[in-house]
This record gives sequence, C-alpha cells and structure tokens, in this order.
Amino acid sequence: MKAKRLKKEMDLIHGSLWDKILIFALPLAASSILQQLFNSADVAVVGQFAGSRALAAVGSNGAVINLLVNIFVGLSVGANVIIARYLGEGNKQKVENAVHTSVLVALASGVILTLLGLLITRPILTMMSTPDDIIDLAVIYLRIYFLGMPFIMLYNFGAAILRSMGDTKRPFICLLVSGVVNVLLNLFFVIVCELSVAGVGIATVISNIISSGMVLYFLTHEEGAIRVSLEKLRIDKKILKEISKIGLPAGLQGVVFSFSNICVQSALNSLGSDVVAGSAAALNFEYFVYFLLNAFTQACVTFMSQNYGAGEYERCKRITRICVLMGFAFSTALSLIFYFFGAGVLRFYTTEPAVIEIGIIRMKYCLLMQFVSVFMDVYSGSLRGLGNSLLPALISLASSCGIRLLWIYTVFPRIPEFKTVVSVYPISWLFGSAGTIIAYIIVSRHLLKKRST
Repeated sequence: MKAKRLKKEMDLIHGSLWDKILIFALPLAASSILQQLFNSADVAVVGQFAGSRALAAVGSNGAVINLLVNIFVGLSVGANVIIARYLGEGNKQKVENAVHTSVLVALASGVILTLLGLLITRPILTMMSTPDDIIDLAVIYLRIYFLGMPFIMLYNFGAAILRSMGDTKRPFICLLVSGVVNVLLNLFFVIVCELSVAGVGIATVISNIISSGMVLYFLTHEEGAIRVSLEKLRIDKKILKEISKIGLPAGLQGVVFSFSNICVQSALNSLGSDVVAGSAAALNFEYFVYFLLNAFTQACVTFMSQNYGAGEYERCKRITRICVLMGFAFSTALSLIFYFFGAGVLRFYTTEPAVIEIGIIRMKYCLLMQFVSVFMDVYSGSLRGLGNSLLPALISLASSCGIRLLWIYTVFPRIPEFKTVVSVYPISWLFGSAGTIIAYIIVSRHLLKKRST
C-alpha cells in the first residue's frame, strides 16, 4: 500500500525537472481543456441545433461566471501552495489540517456562489447591455449553471489537493469521464428533449456532480496526510489565514481580469448578436491555448512551493526558466494550428458565414498573440510559489483592468469596430508581462538570496 501511495506522489524536490514538469503539466492541461469542453460542448450543440441566438446566449456568459467564481478559485490556488509547502517541509499534521480546511471552504464557497448567482444573474446581464434577443436565454443558462457551484468548487479544491503532491493524472480521469457524459447529455437534452440552453445547463451540472464525486472518492480513499475524513472537517484559522494570504490576491487578480472582460463583453454586445456569437466561438480556442500554458503556470506554482519549503533555492530558479520555455513552445504551437485551420474549426460551433468571419478576425488579433501572456502567467505563478501573491495581483489590476477599461472608454467610442475591441487584449498582455518579469527579478533575487544566507 505504501509503494502504491508513493507511486501516485511525485518527488518534486530531487532529480531532473524537465521530465517531471512535463508529466505534471500535460495531464493538467488535458484536464483543464476537458473542463473547458464542458462549455465548448454547450456552445457547439446549441450553435448547431438551436441557432446562433442560443449560441450567443451560452457563449457570452464566460465573463460573468468567471467574475463570480474566481475569488474562490483563487483560494484553491492558495490551498495548493500551502499544502505543497507543508509537504516540502515534511509537516504531516499541517498537511492534514490544511486539506480538511480546504474541503470545507470549497463546500461553503460553492453554496455562497449558488445563492449569489441566482440573485444577480439578470442585473449583471442587463448592465452588460446583453442584446434583447438573447438575454432571457442567457439568464436561464446561468441560473442552472450556478446550481452546480458546490460541485465545481469541490472539484477545484480537491484537484488542487492532489496537485500539491504532484498528482495530475487522477483529476484528468475525473474530467475525462464527466466530459464524455456531458457531451452525451448535451445531445440528448437539446436534440431529443429540445430543451435548448436549459438542456446544456442541466448537462453541465450533472457532469460537475460526477467529477466532484470522483475527486472526493479519491481523497477519502487516499493514504497518508492528504486523506479526507468527513469527521475531521473543520476550519483551522491559522491555516485558513495562510491560504487566504496567497489565495485572495490570486482570486482578486482573477476577479479584476474578469471585470475587465465584462466591460469588453459589453462593448462587443453593443455590436450585435452576430459579433457576440462569432467572438464566443473563437474565444473557445483561446481558452484551449490558455489552459495549455496555464498548466505550466500551475506546475511552476507547485514545484516552486515544494522546493521553496524544502530550501532548494537554486532549483527554484531553474523551475521558472523551464516552465516559461515549455509554456511558450506548447502554447505557440497550438495557436498556430488553430489559426491555420481557422474557418474549419469555427464550423464546429456555427455554419453562418457572418459569424465565422467575426471569429477569424478574433483569432488573428488574440489567438496569434496569446504567447505574450505566457510570461505574465508563469512569472506570476512563480511569485505565488514563493509566497508573494499580492504583487502579481496589483500588476494585473494595472494592466488587465486599467488598460482595458481606458481603451474601451476612450478609443472604442471613437472607432466602434470589432477590431478595436479585440486589439486591447495583446496590448494589455504586453504591459502585464513586462511588469511581472520586472517584479519577479526583484523579488526572487532578494528573497532567494536572503533565504540562502
């Protein structure tokens, strides 16, 4: 049994790094892409079988969902960092306390998000100038989606616990199973039952129940300090404070990012439902690329946390360099593949020429430039792994929020075109990357040098 447990864990503080980072990151990327396929399957099915209005209603909701969930997803990042650090230190009691605190926080945050989502869905969509011909459908989808929030949070926190010990394979298995179920249920509810956006919402909730249930099963049958026992679920205030110190700024960064995207989405909404639909279709491919590069960001967070806890400071520097290079190479390659087959892959979501044309424009301006965000993301992850989560959040506030808002309220009114809106993304990535790299150089030199002496 001990040998089986050790096989699941990965030794992150000894041996080579290139192969271990790949083994960690690729299943994580596959897991995130599968999770995004939940939404992509929703968009594809309604686009093909319920029309472009339903496509726009489902596809335009990502910014609203992310705005509400990112603060709590940030806490799961904090849990990952803290548990990984305790594992590096070899402090089993603190690992156990952190695990049970994280699971309870996941359940509580899921309930809060459900209630919040049900109450403010329509007001937010109205504030975003959602077109009249899709707002009712969008409200239906969002309200059903938020009913599954406790399960989404339980999966995210549970997967973060498994990742903290280097296990990204079992979260991938969970999403593989639930993803297949989601696609099948989408087809059944939309084509057979003719439930349109309500059908894809119900399918997503059921799929999230399956993935969270599988993660919980793994954790309750785990060996060692990360094993979850329901009778031990309680909040350790000191550990919650440590998780919040890392997680809240990370969540704030996500919220700021989502808020700026809501403002951008509002500008898109003003251009009509065809623009909304085309942008939503192309956005799915940006998500796929982002999740690939974000896998190396999460690898950087976990590897840095364990090695920092173990006092392997020179190894920390190598981890950052390797994750940047791998994230850049993989995300650039995938972006080029998607862009080369642009019109073909967009037809997976819609067959309307006007919508496809808009999607190709977004691919040109955003997808091909997404490699710039690798530097912002990975160096932010490195800073979090070192315990500094506030600085990348502030940089994100200035770049993602400040620049985008300034652009939308100054440049866009003068040139109210789709190209004007989407061009703000690479501009903000460029400023964010520059600021994060400078912050990493200053902080890491000071912190790692101080710790080495």
